[in-house]
Amino acid sequence: MEELERAFSAYASRPWLRFYDEGVPSDIEVPEKPLYTILEESASMFPERTALYFYGRRVKYRELLELSRRFAGYLASKGIGRGDVVGIFLPNSPQFAIAYYGALMVGAAVSPMNVLYSPREIRHQMEDNGARILVAIDLFRDKVLTGLPRGVEEVIWTGIQDFLPGVKAFFYKLKARPPRIEYDETNKSFNEILKASKPYEGDPGIDPRRDVAALMYTGGTTGTPKGAKLTHYNLLANVLQIDAWFKRGVKGKDVFVGALPWFHIYGQTAVLNSGIHKAATILTYARWDVDTIMKDIEKHKATVFHGVPLMYIAIINHPQVHKYNLRSLEVCISGAAALPVAVAEKFEELTGAKLREGYGLTETSPVTHVNPILGEARKGSIGVPVPSTMAAVADPDNPRILPQGETGEIVVSGPQVMAGYHNRPDENELSFFDCCGYRWFRTGDMGYMDSDGYFYIVDRKKDIIKYKGYSVYPREIEEVLYKHECVKEAAVIGVPHAEFYEVPKAFIVLKPECKGKVTEKDIIEYARNNIAPFKAPKIVEFREDLPKTAVGKVLRRVLREEELRKMKSRG
Repeated sequence: MEELERAFSAYASRPWLRFYDEGVPSDIEVPEKPLYTILEESASMFPERTALYFYGRRVKYRELLELSRRFAGYLASKGIGRGDVVGIFLPNSPQFAIAYYGALMVGAAVSPMNVLYSPREIRHQMEDNGARILVAIDLFRDKVLTGLPRGVEEVIWTGIQDFLPGVKAFFYKLKARPPRIEYDETNKSFNEILKASKPYEGDPGIDPRRDVAALMYTGGTTGTPKGAKLTHYNLLANVLQIDAWFKRGVKGKDVFVGALPWFHIYGQTAVLNSGIHKAATILTYARWDVDTIMKDIEKHKATVFHGVPLMYIAIINHPQVHKYNLRSLEVCISGAAALPVAVAEKFEELTGAKLREGYGLTETSPVTHVNPILGEARKGSIGVPVPSTMAAVADPDNPRILPQGETGEIVVSGPQVMAGYHNRPDENELSFFDCCGYRWFRTGDMGYMDSDGYFYIVDRKKDIIKYKGYSVYPREIEEVLYKHECVKEAAVIGVPHAEFYEVPKAFIVLKPECKGKVTEKDIIEYARNNIAPFKAPKIVEFREDLPKTAVGKVLRRVLREEELRKMKSRG
């Protein structure tokens, strides 16, 4: 017990607090109120301010609140309330926000889905969450209907054109040719519902600490899709933690870049909910288009940009980036994947903005760590725990905390940590443990904390490469590769080897001007000159692109599966 207390003491003192920017509190108060009240409060204060800017269409705060209440009124008329789930199969759009807040207003939980999901994936999530109603995009009508499980009572259809300005809506329909929807008792029109329904004025009696606001599906630490139960309290807490970290001051001033998908928890919390909480104008995009986004940053003088490394890579490598004035940007955060140091430095040089790496998971709403905005941002670090968050490093196989400086599994505790996985008691047992007066959630990420309280990720538990008895961390190799002047993207995995168990293999996407000029030998030699030779990749494969998630995280798992298939085919 004494040994355990000594190990925990380095974390218990929260050494990271002395590196907080001036004015950032060590802890925050989270009010006991439903998440949707952030929209009500902003609409009350700034009714005429643009909440969502969608390709020329402006949706004001009073309009967004009114439409959300109308959608809530429809759900209530269908008997949807506390304990129910509403599925959302939409890209970023005013319809997403309306369906999201409308469902929360009647006490239902939302369960968004990636619009790239296959029918099988749609069916799995809808069967698991038990949703009775799905709000879906018309472009993927056939895919949605193929994947729809029994038990879904209605599909409410909408299209991008429904919230575009007149001329743009006309040309969009000519180009995209959305399929015709035959409306009946089980297929309804989103627009008609909003026109015909009365605003909901009831009180669902939400218990913020217990009632689930969002059922977000993730692979977690095992890769099996499962729903993380995020309560109103969890999500509101994370919005307030982000706000405290940013110190954005008064409401009604910011302009957010809404490029991150809201069906992912990062975009949902850091952009949609945080933007609405701040009464910001959110530049809303149904898909990532770097040219449109850079134009809009300049035109609308955007101030806040939450993104992923690939977004920042796309901007700094754009051949006409210097044509745009991006200097209005003040605070930019990168999450979901490791931010290469070289990318951060180049982006800050181009924009003058502060670009900081942060960290989080679906299960933590998601933000747990961020580098200080004004203070010291340490290279390669995910930063320090945000207010009201405890973090430590634990033995990945046992419920005990490891001494400061040792590498182990990063664990966290705080008001943003989920209530648990939906219908997965065995997973909950593996994911949580009690120690030192805290309920810890296992992140599945291996890392360490330095003496100042900054945390570093060395890799996912399952991504560590075992080479000649050494533990080799793909992220460390990728950091080196990204510094090569010709490397646009890089990913490293371990591939099976008869003698050494595994060897590191690098997948490289070259910048266009370097294609055909750089060889596998060049990359290996460069790595050996900049990292311990045993860590350098032994094999290099050049690719046109890398498999990624919807938010741009490279899927090492897919690369490993491809390699295994190749090996099997070779016998």
